[in-house]
Order: sequence, then C-alpha cells, then structure tokens
Amino acid sequence: MDNTATTLSMFVSRTTFRGRRFGPAIIAVIGCACFAAPSLAQDGSIVAWGRNTSGQTDVPEPNSDFVAIAAGWTHSLGLKLDGSIVAWGWNGSGQTDVPEPNSDFVAIAGGYFHSMGLREDGSIVAWGAGSCGQSGPHNSGQSCVPTPNSDFVAIAAGGWHSTGLKENGSIVAWGSNNDNQTNVPELNNSDFVAIAVGQWHSFGLKGDGSIVGWGYNWTGQIDVPEPNNDFVAIGTGGIYHSTALRADGSIEAWGRNDDGETDVPAPNSDFIAVSTGGYHSMGLKSTEPSATPGDLNGDGV
Repeated sequence: MDNTATTLSMFVSRTTFRGRRFGPAIIAVIGCACFAAPSLAQDGSIVAWGRNTSGQTDVPEPNSDFVAIAAGWTHSLGLKLDGSIVAWGWNGSGQTDVPEPNSDFVAIAGGYFHSMGLREDGSIVAWGAGSCGQSGPHNSGQSCVPTPNSDFVAIAAGGWHSTGLKENGSIVAWGSNNDNQTNVPELNNSDFVAIAVGQWHSFGLKGDGSIVGWGYNWTGQIDVPEPNNDFVAIGTGGIYHSTALRADGSIEAWGRNDDGETDVPAPNSDFIAVSTGGYHSMGLKSTEPSATPGDLNGDGV
C-alpha cells in the first residue's frame, strides 16, 4: 500500500472550516524535528519510528480510524475520525492528558511540552506546560488561550509559544515572547490564510501569497526570499531555518544551512507539500504532473 500521499498531510493541509475555505492550515509544528516521526497510513493507522525514550512511538491500540497526527518533543498525538484525541509519550507536564470532554476536535498540534486541539465550534483547548496561572520549568503561558476563545480556524504550536488563526484572517499568539515570537505585526495582522511556527519564530501566509515572519532571526530564518509572493504553504518545525512552497511547485528554503537543510535537491519542481525539521527539510512530490501545489487531498484546489 502506498501511504506516501498522507505522510505530510498533518503538517500542511488545506482546510474548509465553518463555511470558509482556508489553506494551507498548519496542524503540527515540532513534528519530526525531534525524537520521533509519526506517519498516517491510508487505512487510518499510525506508523511511528525514531527515538522511543518516553514511549512516543508506541501507538496505543486500537490503532485505527485516525485522520490527523502531530508530534511534540517527546510525545505524540492522533486525531480520530470521531473527533477524539489520543495522546501518548512523555507526560511530565501533562501534555498527554487530553481534557474532557474529549470530543468535537478538528485539528491538533504539539509543542515541546504542551498540546493543542481545535474544536468544531472554533474554540481552542490547550494542555500541558504553561496553563493559566502555572509557574515553574517549561511554563511560559503557552497553554493559556487568550479570550475571546472563539472563531479560530487553525492552530500551531511552537517550542514554548502558540498561535491561532481567526476566521477574520487575524492571528493571535501567546506564550513565551523572549524573541518576539508572539508579537504579530499589528499593521499586517489581517488577510492571513495559514500559520506556521518554528521553535522561536512564527509565520503567517497572506491571501495574496506573501509571507510575514517575526521572532528569532539569528540565522535569517524569518527573512523570506524575494519575490515574496505566489506562496501556497509554509513548512513547519524549523529551529534555525525555514521553508515554503510556491504555486509553481518549487520550494524556497532559507536560514541556517550548516547541514544542507536549505539546499533543495534538483529538480526543484512538482512538490505539493513541504515540512521543516530541526536540521533537515522534506518535500512531498506528486506522481501526477497536473497536481496543484498544496493540494493533498487531490480535489484540484
């Protein structure tokens, strides 16, 4: 069975939510950058591999009916067809303790020590490190969702910060702000259609195909290459580098390149999805020459 087409769907996927077409919407951030790599098969089962120090690759039974996956630093998440979330792996901050009622979820995201779920009603549930009023190690308020907690259409979890995309095209960010990663540019906080975050930086994709970046920029990871237009998706999970997918199916990569993580192999074409690891990058190619970049479900849009 060829399950390649769904492997990256949890990182960059187009979303129709609450009557409005959004895309690409970022579901997971840290993902394969760290200690485990989950993959979603066509039969709804999850395959996970890599370091397993905390049981993060031990997918709980029954391993079926999953529709989305997300990975944190040493924990993993799976979204079931019935809208419930299954979480496993390290739980030192409560990041695998999904709050009740565990139902009506439509998207998931995993940070270093926290987890997030987007409900069908547009509200966000976050748990683990950084809950409201919580102090101590790993707690930066990343699980304390700002009010009003409504009208969200996408979520993204960074190392110690979180972001949510509103139905009106604005972005809300909270948690650690040591590197200005939650300071969404006020003059540009509109017309966003997708979000992505790295460990200490954040991105928003505009409806006109341009990308806005903010936060940590020591290695130029938020300096989007020119021409800054015609982008359809943003890679997720980078620490010192970033990636994005253009409408023509090519990938742009920028920032740190000590390990060749921004050297996109030739031919740089026919990509339909992109994902950014800690020190590596991945692109998903299409077997169909006419495939639309960013179109992972094959509906042509």
